[in-house]
Amino acid sequence: MKRATLWLGLGLLLFSGCSHSSETQLQYSDFVNPFIGTGGHGHTFPGAVVPHGMIQPSPDTRIYEWDACSGYHYSDNSINGFSHTHLSGTGCGDYGDILLMPTVGKQEYRYMGPDSQQTAYASPFSHNNETATPGYYSVMLDRYQVKAELTATERAAIHRYHFPESQEAGFIVDLDYSLQGQENLDMKLKPLSDTEIAGWKRTRGWADNQCVGFYMKFSKPFTCHIVDTVIDITRNGKPYKLEQKKALLQFATTQNEEVLVKVGISAVDMDGARRNVETEIPHWDFDSVALQAKNKWNDYLGTIEVETDNETQKQIFYTALYHTAIHPSLFSDADGRYRGLDQMIHQTKPGKEIYTVYSLWDTFRALHPLLTITQPELNDKLIMSLMEKYHEGGILPMWELAGNYTATMIGYHAVPVIVDAYMKGFNKIDGRELLEACVRSSVYDTTDIIASSRMVNALVPISKYYKNEIGYIPHEKENESVAKGLEYAYNDWCISTLAKAIGDTATYERYKALSQAYTNYYDPNTKFMRGKKLNGKWNTPFNPYASNHRNDDYCEGTAWQWTWFVPHDIDGLIDLMGGQEQFVDRLDSLFVADSKIEGDLVSSDISGLIGQYAHGNEPSHHIAHLYNYVNQSWKTQQIIDSILFNQYFADPNGLSGNEDCGQMSAWYVLNAMGFYQVCPGSPIYSVGRPIFDKVTINLSNGKKFEIVANNNSRTNKYIQSIRLDNILLESPFFMHSDIMKGGRIVVDMGNTPVKP
Repeated sequence: MKRATLWLGLGLLLFSGCSHSSETQLQYSDFVNPFIGTGGHGHTFPGAVVPHGMIQPSPDTRIYEWDACSGYHYSDNSINGFSHTHLSGTGCGDYGDILLMPTVGKQEYRYMGPDSQQTAYASPFSHNNETATPGYYSVMLDRYQVKAELTATERAAIHRYHFPESQEAGFIVDLDYSLQGQENLDMKLKPLSDTEIAGWKRTRGWADNQCVGFYMKFSKPFTCHIVDTVIDITRNGKPYKLEQKKALLQFATTQNEEVLVKVGISAVDMDGARRNVETEIPHWDFDSVALQAKNKWNDYLGTIEVETDNETQKQIFYTALYHTAIHPSLFSDADGRYRGLDQMIHQTKPGKEIYTVYSLWDTFRALHPLLTITQPELNDKLIMSLMEKYHEGGILPMWELAGNYTATMIGYHAVPVIVDAYMKGFNKIDGRELLEACVRSSVYDTTDIIASSRMVNALVPISKYYKNEIGYIPHEKENESVAKGLEYAYNDWCISTLAKAIGDTATYERYKALSQAYTNYYDPNTKFMRGKKLNGKWNTPFNPYASNHRNDDYCEGTAWQWTWFVPHDIDGLIDLMGGQEQFVDRLDSLFVADSKIEGDLVSSDISGLIGQYAHGNEPSHHIAHLYNYVNQSWKTQQIIDSILFNQYFADPNGLSGNEDCGQMSAWYVLNAMGFYQVCPGSPIYSVGRPIFDKVTINLSNGKKFEIVANNNSRTNKYIQSIRLDNILLESPFFMHSDIMKGGRIVVDMGNTPVKP
């Protein structure tokens, strides 16, 4: 697909109406383009949010299907309204809560049918009249000739609307609206005064029991009519009663009159939502909130300074860094209350905030390792929050959303997040308590988990029994058996690493042995990881190009990609394949194989193909660095260069797969700087191909770590030598401690591969 670069000049990025400093220092937010990833299948949203904020006011342009996961798609030309909760880059959809839409004229709210992507009150818009910068969004709604502006704090949003002259101006507050047609289990909506309205709803969607309360305060008095009706519809071929609950607010406006709205949300109750507004936006100064949001983003983005003459690469880089700070999202209110995984209300303290939206199958690979460098204090909070969830629910989450277990995806990847941080110095929780939580995730024990039986069986699948009892997962006993088995082996290695670190020899020995289970899936005849039956025979027929989404031996991938998921024992995988020469031959074949994917239901997640390497999905993300382990580093440099320059663009369709809550972008940030952690849990970084002349990481301990690339250019993609603090590195690896103590890596680049 031809991609036209979407360049947002500094003039466009300075949104109208907001005050700005006259200082001329670099504003990192000026390089962020929130529209990157909103096209294709990136599934990002362009709305206003601060780093890891609870609230994400953003336009919704569609409701249903895969590319509506974030509510917005760049190919659309109408806006349904502005809801306040959104997911960034997920492959499943949820949220889209508490929708607000300005109107002029008769307020339409009729049900448009189960397949309609538009509400009755939707408005056309043009991207020419749309602006997004970190913490700010603006658009002209053509139907109503209303200009909308949004900005946010951590737990509250403020909207500013410029109305035309009208005797019939107003808003629709749509409580029953949500993305993906979630089931509304309970809804309450009530005006509190002629300038305030509050509400509450509980829904069942991806999250079985999502609760959200809201509070809105308007700068202009309104009259209010509550729509509270039930209509009979057909959904998925079955009769269904649809409850409509909306507030129709009305008032008169003069030409270009500004009307502001403050919005707070809370998973606890409506009072929590109100207190979140009163605590964080006690005034009506939209511009000051927008400026504070911009400053928070500049602080976050300024942890990494890149030097290059390539403005497009700066835009891609800082947008990627921006996307690493959307999730996980704050979940505890300003008063410290939050809804736990046990659905009870708990109280936390400042410095121990609770978070939600843990896409752990994705983010253990690069997002959390990045945070251990750039935001270690935040990563500590995220781990403490995970441990609170363990104590509340009885087991660590796999994919936590809105205070709910979802048991989405495979493995138990809270474990590598915890272990990686511990091996890098995390000391906020005793190692024995961490080990207890990690071991609990690895065993087949369904007792004492506070969740539905359906969810318990997904959190503790039968595959855990087989991997512990016979050393592998039989194909006929569990779906995606190879992928689960390989991920369990890695997770168990992480447990053994933690056990060894705290001196628990027995646990170390047991889990070290379990971590070798990957060898049971390797077929030396086909040279792939394969499904194995209970009787010990290989599952047939076998086709390494085959994909049957959610119904084969792999997970969102094929044998080509999954054969390489042994990040914890690369030397063992080399031996399994017959030695370095055979390993290199197999690795070479991955990148030159036919890119065909065969099957009746091919996983759409298998994207960004280079041969059979699939950069658009996470199982492939470590593979390019494997050449570093077999003395062929120039191939790692060559492939990383190709991915960085050919799979990331300054364009709405700028990602080769789902953003996945920051993982796709974190991979870019780390590799663009020139390194990557192949095995979280082992604090070793593998050197790739730095694309910037200089990178400075401003560490939270006050020190700096620099990566300098001499003679760097698009052509000079091969490393000639590497020096760490002026000491020549004999191999392309360095330690996490090398970064955190401050220092400098100097890489000399050239256009010729350096071969041993």
